[in-house]
Amino acid sequence: MRKNDVQAPQILNPSRIREGLPFPLGATWDGLGVNFAIFSANATKVELCLFDDDGEREIERIELPEFTDEIWHGYLPDAHPGQIYGYRVYGPYEPDAGHRFNPNKLLIDPYAKQLVGGLKWSEALFGYTIGHKDGDLSFDERDSAPFVPKSKVIDPAFTWGRDQPVQVPWDRTLIYETHVRGFTMRHPAVAESVRGTFAGMKTPEVIDYIRKLGVSSVEFLPIHAFVQDQHLLEKGMKNYWGYNTIAFFAPHPDYLASGKISEFKEAVAHLHNAGLEVILDVVYNHTAEGNELGPTLSMRGIDNASYYRLMPDNKRYYINDTGTGNTLDMSHPCVLQMVTDSLRYWAQEMHVDGFRFDLATVLGREHYGFDERHGFLVACRQDPVLAKTKLIAEPWDIGPGGYQVGGFPPGWAEWNDQFRDTVRSFWKGDEGQLADFAARLTGSGDLYNQRGRRPFSSVNFVTAHDGFTLNDLVSYNHKHNEDNDEGNRDGSDNNLSWNHGVEGPTDDPAIIALRFQQMRNFFATLLFSQGTPMMVAGDEFARTQHGNNNAYCQDSEIGWVNWDWGQEGKQLAQFVRKLIRVRERYPVLRRSRFFVGAYNEELGVKDVTWLMPDAEEMTVEQWENPHNRCLGMLLDGRAQPTGIRRAGSDATLLIIVNAHHDQVGFVLPDSPQGMHWNRLIDTAQPDARPEQFEFDSEYEVSGRSLVLFELIKDED
Repeated sequence: MRKNDVQAPQILNPSRIREGLPFPLGATWDGLGVNFAIFSANATKVELCLFDDDGEREIERIELPEFTDEIWHGYLPDAHPGQIYGYRVYGPYEPDAGHRFNPNKLLIDPYAKQLVGGLKWSEALFGYTIGHKDGDLSFDERDSAPFVPKSKVIDPAFTWGRDQPVQVPWDRTLIYETHVRGFTMRHPAVAESVRGTFAGMKTPEVIDYIRKLGVSSVEFLPIHAFVQDQHLLEKGMKNYWGYNTIAFFAPHPDYLASGKISEFKEAVAHLHNAGLEVILDVVYNHTAEGNELGPTLSMRGIDNASYYRLMPDNKRYYINDTGTGNTLDMSHPCVLQMVTDSLRYWAQEMHVDGFRFDLATVLGREHYGFDERHGFLVACRQDPVLAKTKLIAEPWDIGPGGYQVGGFPPGWAEWNDQFRDTVRSFWKGDEGQLADFAARLTGSGDLYNQRGRRPFSSVNFVTAHDGFTLNDLVSYNHKHNEDNDEGNRDGSDNNLSWNHGVEGPTDDPAIIALRFQQMRNFFATLLFSQGTPMMVAGDEFARTQHGNNNAYCQDSEIGWVNWDWGQEGKQLAQFVRKLIRVRERYPVLRRSRFFVGAYNEELGVKDVTWLMPDAEEMTVEQWENPHNRCLGMLLDGRAQPTGIRRAGSDATLLIIVNAHHDQVGFVLPDSPQGMHWNRLIDTAQPDARPEQFEFDSEYEVSGRSLVLFELIKDED
């Protein structure tokens, strides 16, 4: 079906319009007027629609006069910041050829810096007529303007003062993943009027808590403007996590209590002032427009064939490597430009320090599969702005060859799900985990020790927003997602969790004690492993989601952080702060070189030595014994710390892990004369003070525990 003869609505008030410039894209205020520029390679005409101050009434419709290098553009000397606008784009409606132009649908500017109004679900949002016998091949003539969010011109001026990106070195980076809404909704110090917003995040007590915890970087779940899914709203729920982006330059309106972009900037400035980095979880792999049956909100109506990856043999349908219905075509130069422009905007104008890329394999995918030389990955590495930010990949998607852990190029860090799975399995007591566990402790060199990549490339985590909280990991054998109203079918069934005897809450003091000991084990393993640790907000005081491992739709007390910790939660948080201080104090726990276990003849040391309980080095038979669950890891502080041929001067540490249910007597290895082993941490004795032990003495390592010793000189 072809529709080229759609009648344009009458122009209400012709405005003085000039040619303007094809750059920069978006709506740009220059102090005198506004330049409007939008990419569409296949459109035949583009109209700029201006709305009143409430965004309710369309007051003017102006045809953009110029088309330069596939950019439609015009300049309005009468426009100014605060102007609300949208686009109507003309062109062929030929779904079989990949074209879905429909000027009856008001479209969001992909470069909009701010959105006003929320999406109101209506059949008018769809480019086709719902219920028509021809399905999405039909053409709908209803106006969608009353139902779609509008774009808004902003004045980017903001006084940053002395604020600069924090740029925490990778070896000192500790990521704290949180949700801007969920973190503040129940915080007692946050005023009710700003809970769930960036104004709430800059509350002094909130920032002071994060700073005193000892983390370096706050990573926010998606804050780009996103769409609430219709099926969730119909069930009285929301897309809480926000992985449904529709505008890559605009903060989500609900997160701005003031309705001003400056609110986000002020929150960043306050976090920076506390020495905290800001990292954004960004979703550039797809948009909220879904598959061929989805709404026409922005890019689908602007140039569907350019923005999205379509099936090569039938362009009516979308390639769905994301599982969300569509996939952005990052191989198209203008789509690539849009994403990199967005990243630079957040880094330069909004002072963001780094990005975590959702389903990042999509961003490096060509038609033949993932390619580490994809234009996007190369652009990020060479860009003078982006190369200075932290770039973190979620290195998988659901497409062919989508699992790419260890496959991203130098300059990128990656979420390491193998760390998560191995550490969970080990502390659960599964057999045959020891060798893999040792690899995870040392930064997963089997995955990342290549091409000059460093241990920080491995972003280690035991939990993330997606899955059980740490408390639930040790309290449930099975997911309990009944509140999601999907028959408990959603969420992963492979949680590698253990309830320790009772499913869910219990009054049994022995089970409660063991659960908290296991949480201490997880935290100690995370913070004493080489690599970049990431923890989830609330885990440090045993937050629960009551067994829900997929709280994406729970904008409720299930998904929000509960600040009423209880005594045991307070004790766990105190222990976590202690672990973080230890990690900060001992550089050997966060080396920039991989431990390889090889003997350095020049220095006369091995950087890491693996020990059996009798203090002898591990043998092949011991590594291959599936029942072996106890191991010592000796980190020699004299080992070469950098590429320069010199001995190190770090502390020498001994980490002992015991996943047996029974205690194990572990002989403390020989030390130089005049030295002792000083116990710093024992997860079975969280309140124990440092204590000295003679070498060759046997330390009783409790069942399911981790112990950390430091080699120190005898006291005079």
